[in-house]
Amino acid sequence: MERTHFETLVAMYDSAPINKWFQPRLRIEEAGRAEIEMPVRADFHHAARAIHGAVYFKALDDATFFAVQSLVTDFFVVTSSFQLYFLRPVSEGHLLARGQVVSRSKRLYIAEGVLLDNRGKEAARGSGTFMPSSTPLGPELGYR
Repeated sequence: MERTHFETLVAMYDSAPINKWFQPRLRIEEAGRAEIEMPVRADFHHAARAIHGAVYFKALDDATFFAVQSLVTDFFVVTSSFQLYFLRPVSEGHLLARGQVVSRSKRLYIAEGVLLDNRGKEAARGSGTFMPSSTPLGPELGYR
């Protein structure tokens, strides 16, 4: 059941229209952890030729979100808050975001993430709170 849930979450993620542009790859190997890998492209750059902070957020929010969603099998999870710390600029290579659930209660999950550049150096850190919504996981979300 767990492996099927993880594979179905990856299919749901891949079907999201925004991911056609960012081209990320989601991996979920164990409950409560997820990874997002994405290439760094010049069209992610701001005027100073490093990637825009929105890309850092996308990678870290997705990794922490799916760390939580890997534990929730009935409803779609939503991000209720997110704190992001920028540590260094990135302008080439790829990004690897790792998310992990660090606390959970009946309705609230806290997950932390780290974003690494292609040299394995920390580029950013983030943490978020997440909660199940009233939207069931199902085919209309790409969860098949």
